[in-house]
Amino acid sequence: MDIKGLFWVGHATFYIKAKGLTIFIDPFNIGPSIREKADVILVTHAHFDHCNKDAFGKVMKQGTDVFGPQDCLDMLGIKDGHAVKPYHNEIYRDKMSISTVPAYNVVKERLEFHPKRNNWVGYVLNVGLNEGDFKVYHAGDTDIIDEMKVFAKYNVDAAMLPMGGTYVMDPSEAAEASRIISAKHSIPMHYKQLLGKEGSEAAEKLFEEKAKNPLIMKEVQEPRYGF
Repeated sequence: MDIKGLFWVGHATFYIKAKGLTIFIDPFNIGPSIREKADVILVTHAHFDHCNKDAFGKVMKQGTDVFGPQDCLDMLGIKDGHAVKPYHNEIYRDKMSISTVPAYNVVKERLEFHPKRNNWVGYVLNVGLNEGDFKVYHAGDTDIIDEMKVFAKYNVDAAMLPMGGTYVMDPSEAAEASRIISAKHSIPMHYKQLLGKEGSEAAEKLFEEKAKNPLIMKEVQEPRYGF
């Protein structure tokens, strides 16, 4: 099952087509089959597999608006971007709302990968897909954090949750996060390039068994295992 208008490219990269906009999140490893150009790019943080100059060049066009933490905009050399921190809120072109939420590690072994002090983000978007509004939560790179408890109040339609372990939640933790957030669709991401083919299949099976409303999406380009 897929959600019309929402496409998984791979890793943490998604794009959304809604209200005449094409919105990319964390473009990375963009292959030749991806021909869409972004009206808006949202970046969660400054790691290479999320903030990647080569991938940005493949999806940007003249007039693309880029939102992201200042350190990522600096890495990309984007001087006219929209710098964000957690709890940034705005209406974009009267077509969608963009809200940022914290994304950080709390597990001891991961604390320095995504420290809270970096002010890196996830995104909650309210866009128009099909005939109604559609709320999307892209978690970025994160562990289970207290802030997730409020998302159940948002009535999120699709929550994209990392489950690769090591740097982010593992599959069991991602499943727990899905139960906290209680989205209509819980979509795992950020795992195939970390876990390999067999590990990814095992992770998907566990997530499907334990997550609330799991949805394993199929990438719109050939799956990539390993960086």
